[in-house]
Amino acid sequence: MTEHQPVPHLDLAPKLCRPLSLWKPLDYLHLLYWVFFFPQALRWYIDTFAGINIPGSEIDYPRDKELLSENIIIRNLLIQALVLIGILFLLLIKVSSNWLSILGIVAGVFFGILWAAATRFLPLINRTRPYSSSFWGLVMGAFASGGGVEIPFFPTSFSAALGLASGATFCLLWPLLSGVESGIVLGLSSWIEFGVMFGIGLAIELGIKLGIIFGIASVMVMLRIDNWLLGLLFALRFHQAKWEFSHITPFALPFLSSHVKHWLRQDWEIGLHNVNQILAYTLQSTPVVNAVNQVLEEIPSEKVICCIVQLVEAPFDWYLVRLVSNYENKATKLNKSQNVSFVSAHTVAAGFWHLHNKQPTKATEAFALVRSLLYGEEIYTLAATLTAFHEAKELSSIAALQIPLFPQEPLLLPVTWRTITSLRRVVEDVQFVNRSVSRSARSLALNRTLGELTNILNQADTLPQAERGLIVEIAQTWKENLLQIAGEVGEVTITKPVINPYVVGDPVQGNIFVGREDIIRQLEELWVMGHQLQSVVLYGHRRMGKTSILVNAAISLGSGLQLVYINLLRLGDTPQGVGEVLMAMTDEISQAVQIPPPPDADLLNLPYRTFERYLKQVEAQLDCGLIIALDEFEKIEELIEAGRISQDFMGFLRGLMQMSSKVAFAFAGLHTLEEMTADYFQPFFASVIPIHVGFQERAATRQILANPDDDFLLDYTPEALDEIYALTHGQPYLVQLLGFQLVRRYNDFVFEQGRSRNPVFTVEDVAAVINDPEFFKRGRYYFDGVWGQAMRGADGQQAIIQILAPHPEGLSLDVLAQSTAMGSEQLQAALSMLMRHDVVAQTQGRWRIIVELFRRWVLQSHPLGE
Repeated sequence: MTEHQPVPHLDLAPKLCRPLSLWKPLDYLHLLYWVFFFPQALRWYIDTFAGINIPGSEIDYPRDKELLSENIIIRNLLIQALVLIGILFLLLIKVSSNWLSILGIVAGVFFGILWAAATRFLPLINRTRPYSSSFWGLVMGAFASGGGVEIPFFPTSFSAALGLASGATFCLLWPLLSGVESGIVLGLSSWIEFGVMFGIGLAIELGIKLGIIFGIASVMVMLRIDNWLLGLLFALRFHQAKWEFSHITPFALPFLSSHVKHWLRQDWEIGLHNVNQILAYTLQSTPVVNAVNQVLEEIPSEKVICCIVQLVEAPFDWYLVRLVSNYENKATKLNKSQNVSFVSAHTVAAGFWHLHNKQPTKATEAFALVRSLLYGEEIYTLAATLTAFHEAKELSSIAALQIPLFPQEPLLLPVTWRTITSLRRVVEDVQFVNRSVSRSARSLALNRTLGELTNILNQADTLPQAERGLIVEIAQTWKENLLQIAGEVGEVTITKPVINPYVVGDPVQGNIFVGREDIIRQLEELWVMGHQLQSVVLYGHRRMGKTSILVNAAISLGSGLQLVYINLLRLGDTPQGVGEVLMAMTDEISQAVQIPPPPDADLLNLPYRTFERYLKQVEAQLDCGLIIALDEFEKIEELIEAGRISQDFMGFLRGLMQMSSKVAFAFAGLHTLEEMTADYFQPFFASVIPIHVGFQERAATRQILANPDDDFLLDYTPEALDEIYALTHGQPYLVQLLGFQLVRRYNDFVFEQGRSRNPVFTVEDVAAVINDPEFFKRGRYYFDGVWGQAMRGADGQQAIIQILAPHPEGLSLDVLAQSTAMGSEQLQAALSMLMRHDVVAQTQGRWRIIVELFRRWVLQSHPLGE
């Protein structure tokens, strides 16, 4: 075979196009051929025509006996087996009542049961022995006859007949029986024949002859030399298009291993298909395993995990993965092997083997050794996450789970991660159930969790085989525990309009203020844990929640701080100049600290000196720290540019920040300090710590929507929550707006129109809200703000937005350059400004608008060409 010859796509399954018939004699010969030379065809036959899938690694699992008994294909197959056995008995059996023979048979049955118990968990024996059972007895009988054994009261043909009958019965029934039953039948089929031979030996009292007969028969039966010789004839025809293999013999066919290696090297995916075909329809496992291991030694380290994932995706028999992992020699391989890729492949296979056996802790240990490889961190995180999920059994332990950060896309196992994301949502809801005191909120959260777990179980067949059993076990365990408390919580009935808990435009407080733990933690480090208070600037996208952070900061940080909130938008045009700005600040400070402000005239005549003296007076009476929060800080920039206040105001503020360790400032605005390029902003670089306020995470968005307060009676499907996140990217204002409009729509539908509906929002409800022409008008404050902001700074921002709007998947930089006709520097400057303002993002070389609803608004309000 040349290197350029295409890899064949093997199909070794039988080519029978119809079920076997009870009324066609040739079908009985077909069945007899399967029993002797192709017993694996019985599994294929049952799978294909009876619709019962029995993969090689699951033969010992319990079967639904009621289903089997009602299946006409199975029933006909059993009838055909009985007819075939009856015919064979009539041809070969002569009646005998010799007590020695009966004693031998009884002994065979007894030892057969012991054998079944001893070999119940030896899958290799369970797979190979039954195929030889029928042939064993026939060969023994033939050798006994050929050896001249003449026993009038015990015909030697009885050995052949009984062996043939038991073997045929076992080969037909074995795929249909559960684990213990298959083990017993295995023992009976093999040891009845031994019992017959034992009876013959006692009768003729010729131990030597019995030993010769037994030895030769065993070799013939276990190795199936006849079958190997037939397979060899076909093996010599490898150059032809037709491929045939010896089905029963474990003897390795010549050239098979080399051809399997060639296939795997040329096309790993097709090669694995051929490997599974050979394992499914032959006993040529040894050359296959050797070939797979040898090829794995040659695979580059960066491809090892991908190759092993394909190997474990759908193996006919997981014993292949077990042999590839070579767990017994793991330590030796790790210490002595010089081939890093082979050690890595062996380790990855061992990890997936442990996942398949529901041992995630061992899988984590194995995957920890390959974290440095491509996708190594992903499979390690997968195993670590499943370990944490598997160990959590009770409600309290599920709620206490600390979920690792998920890997970034692109993912090697996307289906599995989608399911784990569902489990993570379950954890978040269980945490809410565990801490909530509201019966309605707990009921809705429980319903969501049970729905998520039910979906996981219903879609388990889509999961990869390695982690499927483990995830199903986790989902079942969690569901059983949650069902126990679901009855205690009970159902909630809605009898009056639902109070709308969502806040549109105003700062959010209380339970609905979630998802900003990272920023609150940064403020705690700067304001609580440090030796002195630090001044900060919170900057970010419009309506991103900066005001809400400031309003909630003092509550979240405890009683050791006092925060004074000042909204600079209330200043207006400030005709009195900087004195009027400082008056607004002193009024708010005086209300917080209960110290009268200085006279207005003093602030207007000597603004800086008067304010500084007042602040020192306030500091002297402080028992704790004071944070002066100036929101909408870009208003100061506008006033300076308009000439309403002097540029030296920024230097004055910087001096105030350095005046006392008890007083600090928090500025909130659209700009980063780097964007404040004017000279009067430069001193801030050394005095203020910038904190970026970005989009909400998916989990926080889900929490805000699903559990806005303890008495919220409505719910969302997981798909609806995902759709809202896809539309908003976690933009807080839009999330609140969508939630607000959904509740309004529900109240109008049920209590204004008097129509009934399920109190659960779906994707269709979300679509109805955003397709309402009034929706974008209600959100114009946000949309107009982002569009207007794109007019400031670098030129060309709005043009870029208009060009990107028709392309939700984004455009490459080259296409953008052609479409905008901008120079490279201008285009990069505009894109950088839009990216800093969280309007656009770059993903896999393509630029796109981040917030889908803003993209749609641009298409409606500012289409390309205007």
